[in-house]
Amino acid sequence: MPVKQEIGIVISDKMNKTVVVEIENRYPHPIYSKTLIKTKKYLAHDELEEANIGDQVLVQECRPLSKRKRWKLIKILSKSSLVS
Repeated sequence: MPVKQEIGIVISDKMNKTVVVEIENRYPHPIYSKTLIKTKKYLAHDELEEANIGDQVLVQECRPLSKRKRWKLIKILSKSSLVS
């Protein structure tokens, strides 16, 4: 079975070795053809604690690491221009 990979934006990095990643899914409405946006938040494991708020990251599905954490950070695609 292939492993899922998604691209998202880090919206929180306040936890130890964990970041919250928001993934956006755009799809057309089946009748009206308007583009709808559905967002979902995932907890991802960041071993080196290198991701910051606003970074665009690639996350991959993995085995359960805690109660809600089932994704791990693979790499940072682009750093945020905001310095925090």
